[in-house]
Amino acid sequence: MTYFFYALLFTVIISGTALYLTRSRWMPMLPVPDYIYHRLPSSFTGDLEAGLTSSQFDIAANIADGDTRAGLDQRAKQEVRKIMKNRKVGFDEARRIYTESRFAKNNIGPDGRPRDPKFVSFS
Repeated sequence: MTYFFYALLFTVIISGTALYLTRSRWMPMLPVPDYIYHRLPSSFTGDLEAGLTSSQFDIAANIADGDTRAGLDQRAKQEVRKIMKNRKVGFDEARRIYTESRFAKNNIGPDGRPRDPKFVSFS
């Protein structure tokens, strides 16, 4: 029985190593399911159409100026939309909630100052 276990272990290690070393050849051949990737608008025009604008965060000015940047951050857009939908708040409030939650995750206070007691600032 132990012989079988060691032979199986050796085969798995050799196969895993071979697959890891040749992954650049076989990974592109794997099918990617459609439900993993959801394309969001990738320009300011798409963000404007999706309702991700307000009087305080005016994307229309960027569009009028011919801004060629890619638009807002994809992950942030998803989070802001989720907050808008779940809490039924507007874009500005959802953006504020998202920013404060990002600050909290990085140990930064709502006022923008670090919460680290060892932090020293020379201003």
